[in-house]
Amino acid sequence: MTEYGRGQGSEPWHPEDPLYGDGGWGGQQAHAGQQSPYGGQPQHYPEQPQQPQQSQQSHYGDWSDGGQSAYGQAQQQYGQYGGHQEQPYDQQQYAAQSQHQQQPYDGDDGWGGGAQPHVQYPADPSDPYGQQNAGYGAERPDFYGTPEAYPPPEPPGRRRTEPEPQRQDWDPGPDEGEHAFFAGGNADDRDDDADDGDGAGRGRGERRGRGGKPRKRRNGCACLVVCLVLGGGVAGVGYFGYQFYQDRFGAAPDYAGDGNGEQVTVTIPKGAGGWTIGQELKKKGVVKSVDAFVAAQQSNPRGKSIQDGVYTLQKEMSAESAVELLLSPESRSNLIIAEGKRNADIYQLIDKRLEVDKGTTAKVAETKWKSLGLPDWATNHENVKDPLEGFLYPSSYSAAKGQKPEDVLKQMVARATEKYEELGLEKKAESLGLEGPWQLLTVASLVQAEGTSHDDFRKMAEVVYNRLEPGNEQTNGMLEFDSTYNYIKNQSKLDLSLSELRNYDNPYNTYYTKGLPPGPISNPGEEALKGALDPTDGGWYYFISLDGRTSEFTKTNEDHQKLVDKWNASRNN
Repeated sequence: MTEYGRGQGSEPWHPEDPLYGDGGWGGQQAHAGQQSPYGGQPQHYPEQPQQPQQSQQSHYGDWSDGGQSAYGQAQQQYGQYGGHQEQPYDQQQYAAQSQHQQQPYDGDDGWGGGAQPHVQYPADPSDPYGQQNAGYGAERPDFYGTPEAYPPPEPPGRRRTEPEPQRQDWDPGPDEGEHAFFAGGNADDRDDDADDGDGAGRGRGERRGRGGKPRKRRNGCACLVVCLVLGGGVAGVGYFGYQFYQDRFGAAPDYAGDGNGEQVTVTIPKGAGGWTIGQELKKKGVVKSVDAFVAAQQSNPRGKSIQDGVYTLQKEMSAESAVELLLSPESRSNLIIAEGKRNADIYQLIDKRLEVDKGTTAKVAETKWKSLGLPDWATNHENVKDPLEGFLYPSSYSAAKGQKPEDVLKQMVARATEKYEELGLEKKAESLGLEGPWQLLTVASLVQAEGTSHDDFRKMAEVVYNRLEPGNEQTNGMLEFDSTYNYIKNQSKLDLSLSELRNYDNPYNTYYTKGLPPGPISNPGEEALKGALDPTDGGWYYFISLDGRTSEFTKTNEDHQKLVDKWNASRNN
C-alpha cells in the first residue's frame, strides 16, 4: 500500500492519514456531485509511464459483465473505492458478499460495465473516521474542509521533506522538545488525553504542535528545586573539602585560656600515652581536640612524664594549659599510698578521699575481702589479723567522691598481685628457705618496717633470714622485732621495755613467738621486695639506727650492745 491507495510501488500507507479509504486525489474517483480539482482528467505520476494496463480481475474475481479497460489507468492514480481500504481477499469471500452493489463511477475514465458488487470491509479501529458511513455527492462530509484537519495530501512528485523547526536555545517550548515539567504541564492534561483514547490524544497533540502557538508558562518551583539541589551539592563539596584540608594541613582545633572555671575530674589510666590521655580529656570537655593535646604534649620537654591517676582540671582549657596542669602535683586527685603503710591507715585515707563515714572502708575489707581479687596463695592462713595486709600496694590510685570503697581496694589488690607475679615471689620463695610466697611477702614487710633507707634493705633481709635459722647461737630462732609488737598494738613507739615486749602473748609479737608473724605487718614497696629476694651474705644478725636515717649492722651481740649504749648516751644528753 502507498499513502494514497494500492499501487505497484512499495511505499507504505501513511499511518496517521484520517481519510485513508476515502476518495483519492481530490475527486479523481469522486462520486456524483463532486468536482475534481484536476479537471476530471486522470493524473499520472511522473515516475509512471502512461501505458495501458492489463486487467487485474484475475486477482479480484469477476467485477462485471463488461471489461475493465480503464481500471489500469484509474488504478495508477491510487484511487480508493467507496471509502474502504481494500485488503487482499480470495474469490470465495468476495462471492459471499456479492449482494452488495458497487456504485458506478461517473468519471471521464469511469468503470465500463454494469453494477459491481460492493464489498463491505471491516473498519480499521485506528482510523478516526473508520466507523462512519461514507457518503456520496452532497451527503459526503468534507474531511479536508475543516480548520482542524490535515491539509490535502499531495502527490509523491510534489512532496518535499518538511524543514526542521529552527531551535531557540534560549527558550525551548513544548513543541521544540521542552519537557512538560518545565513547560508548566500538569497531570490533569495528561489524564484528559489518556481518557479520550489514543486517536483523540494524537489529534489534540497534533493540533497543539501544528496549530496556533500553545500557552507556555514556567514552573518556578521546579527551577527553585534545581537551584537548591545544585547549591546544596556545591556547599557539600566545599564543606568536605575544607574539612579535608583542615585535617591534613590546618591547625588542630583548640580552646584558648586556662578554662572556664568549671572543674572536672579526669582519670588517666596506667600506661596511657598522649593519644589515650587526649581522648580522656576531650571526653570530659577539657580540650577541644586530641590532636591539639598530642601536639602540646610533644612540645613540652616533660610531657611524657604525665603519670596515671586522678586529676582535677577545668573545662575548655587550651591544650598547652592542660599539659602544664597535668604535670603539676596540685592537680592530682590521686590517692597516694606510701611504702610501708599499714592497712588501718590506708582505710582511713580512702574514707577521707571518698568522703564517706569513718570506718566504712575497714568494714568492707573485713566482710568482702574474699571477693577483692586475692590470689589463692594469699588465703587460708591462720591467725591473720587482716587478710588484705601486704596487698594494698604502694602506688597512686584514682579515688574521688562518688566511688565505692571496694572499687578502690580492688585496684590496689590487682596492682599488688601484678607486681608480685612480675617479681616472681612464687618461684623464689622455696630457694630462700621459705614455705611459700606468703612468707616471702611477710619478710619483705618486716624489711620495709625496720629499714631506714633503700641501702639497708638487703642487709635487713639477711638479718631476718639469719635469725630464722633454728640452730643459730645469737637469737635461737627469735626475730625480736619491735615493729611486730607495734603492729599488733596499732602504734609506732620507740621506747619499749624488754619486760613489756617479752610478756605480751600474741602470734604477731616476735619477742614472744619464734619465727615469722602470721602474715605481713605492712605494705612493702618494690625496693623492700627486691631486698627480700636478694639478701646480702655478710653474716649480719643485729642492727640499730642512731640518727633515724641510717642503720648500723653488727654480727655479734657484744658489738650490738656497744651501739645501744652509744644511742642511750645520746638520748640522755
